Amino acid sequence: MALMLHAGANPVSYDELRQVIPPPATETHVPIPHHEIIELLRYTVGFYGHEITEEHHGVTPDGNRYFGVLTLRSPYGDYQDMLGLRNSHDRTLPIGIAFGSRVFVCDNLAFSADHVIRRKHTVKAKRELPGLITEIVRPLQDHRIAQNQKLLTYQKTPISDAQADHVACNLYRQDIIGVQKIGDVLWQWEHPSHDWGDKSAWRLFNSATYALRGKLAEKPDLSKRLHEVIDGVCQ
Repeated sequence: MALMLHAGANPVSYDELRQVIPPPATETHVPIPHHEIIELLRYTVGFYGHEITEEHHGVTPDGNRYFGVLTLRSPYGDYQDMLGLRNSHDRTLPIGIAFGSRVFVCDNLAFSADHVIRRKHTVKAKRELPGLITEIVRPLQDHRIAQNQKLLTYQKTPISDAQADHVACNLYRQDIIGVQKIGDVLWQWEHPSHDWGDKSAWRLFNSATYALRGKLAEKPDLSKRLHEVIDGVCQ
């Protein structure tokens, strides 16, 4: 779960979050209660067949800033996606919703994922919010099907030791891993910590992911770049 709270916010339950009351609206600023955004997301992801398996919430002591992450499971492959959330009642942050296989939300204002939308707190934003959430969640089905097909391709693509060596060095050349991680990737390739099957693109992908554990949450773009390298091997 890629929610980091170390700059003043505290973890809270959803019931505690419901007790946070926003200030009155003005002509130019219409704060949306934090829990209403979560309720809209819950309804929308459920409507499109996704299940929320885990959720974490954080709020600043004054209740003005909210940070959260939801983990989703869908029927399309045994994988999970994440939704990152950010909101404020004091104009410091726009409404933020992030989606991807890797999402990072931090109360130091770091907010990253494959797809991110942001909207200021206006009357128009409140009216458009359900549609904006639908725009993010609705394509999840196609994304999950495509992702599942990609990983099946990884599993069906055999990789030789020489190819694995080349890919590990290529990951370094493209600044996806540091030079010290080349050995970690190749060690996992030869001595996998988990059952990733025979020597295939899937095993190599997991070897690199394992070596990058911790870094992928902080830098979601690494996951995209890693996929691009493995995709190239499968072509």
